Amino acid sequence: MEPSDKPGLPPAQPQISDQTLFVTRTIHIPLREIRFAFIRASGPGGQHVNRSATAVQLRFDVLNSPSLPAEVKKRLGQLAASRISKEGILIIEAQEHRSQKRNREESLLRLARLVRLAAAKKPVRHATRPTGGSVRRRLEGKKRHSRIKQIRRGGGEE
Repeated sequence: MEPSDKPGLPPAQPQISDQTLFVTRTIHIPLREIRFAFIRASGPGGQHVNRSATAVQLRFDVLNSPSLPAEVKKRLGQLAASRISKEGILIIEAQEHRSQKRNREESLLRLARLVRLAAAKKPVRHATRPTGGSVRRRLEGKKRHSRIKQIRRGGGEE
């Protein structure tokens, strides 16, 4: 379910301004609620990777954030359970790019995607009755299977 740029729907991509992360039309996270730590990226890369801390570790306090509604916090806790500490802090690491700036933006976009997924409510499923045709086909299949079993046992005619 990817939102589009149609009127009334949130923009397809989250927006990042100087002071706010715009996730949906109603959810905005001030960047002051987010902490960044720059660490050395793992993996190959030569001298550059050994000398510069380009990987980003984003920390967002989900439980104490005034920006998120309670139901979004709950769903986010379920959705990203392995990335949330016991204290309720969501940790996202980004190290795909060679610059701090791009890794920082990538981590913010990942946070926005997670919050957007948590904000999307699943539609309520209403129980429906099976159609007459589907009931008939199911019963015919059961009868056919029963006849095959009877033939194998030697109690059937054929």
